[in-house]
Amino acid sequence: MWPRSVACLSLFAASFAAQANEPVWLGRFRVPSADVPAPWKIVQLDKKVASTRYRITRWDDVLGIEAVAESSMTLLARPVEIDLDRTPVLCWRWRVDAPLAKADMATKAGDDYAARVYVSFALPPAEIGWVLRGKLALARSIYGDAVPDAALNYVWDNRYPVGTRKPNAYTDRTRMIVAESGAANAGKWVVARQDVQQDVITEFGSEQARMVQLSVASDTDNTGESARAGFADFHFVERNTACFAN
Repeated sequence: MWPRSVACLSLFAASFAAQANEPVWLGRFRVPSADVPAPWKIVQLDKKVASTRYRITRWDDVLGIEAVAESSMTLLARPVEIDLDRTPVLCWRWRVDAPLAKADMATKAGDDYAARVYVSFALPPAEIGWVLRGKLALARSIYGDAVPDAALNYVWDNRYPVGTRKPNAYTDRTRMIVAESGAANAGKWVVARQDVQQDVITEFGSEQARMVQLSVASDTDNTGESARAGFADFHFVERNTACFAN
């Protein structure tokens, strides 16, 4: 019986390890569509601003979200529950026709991006003091319940180098991280990889933040520019696992 038990335990361990290495997929689509399917939905933070248009299309053999912005800003969002202790790294593909010309993340007037990936978090009550609670209440009274406790924005910027980190020009509850910059990779799909768990710890000091939403956007309402971007193949992996391994 002992050798058989050892063999069973070995098979169980191998099976568990294989499952642990499985990526968690969030953004695979089956067919092109004029309407983005559930659970994705449009989130309009400022109803006075025009809406960015979204659809599912095949673009250079990649099926994904196309975003077209014309002096507009709307999020395309979906709810997410991810165990960041198990799979802390977010992978995706994205592309832009071109970076914006007039944007500058350091200013409110320049707070636009040809492409942005927006990760929202809920914080545990113990990490929300009365000052922060007041700030969040005020923001939600203006923009609605879609305002998160904290957020990371991975952006395709026009001027700052990859790795630049800054508070958002409007709120320090959103931190901007430049994941791609400039025109060198414009016009083609680029693989992005970000350690979301480490980033939320670095930016907000929270080891207990719970990811609640993933959004994409092409954002041009402040500069009045036009942009087209694509997003595809969102998934979470372990730190020692390559993106798009399967």
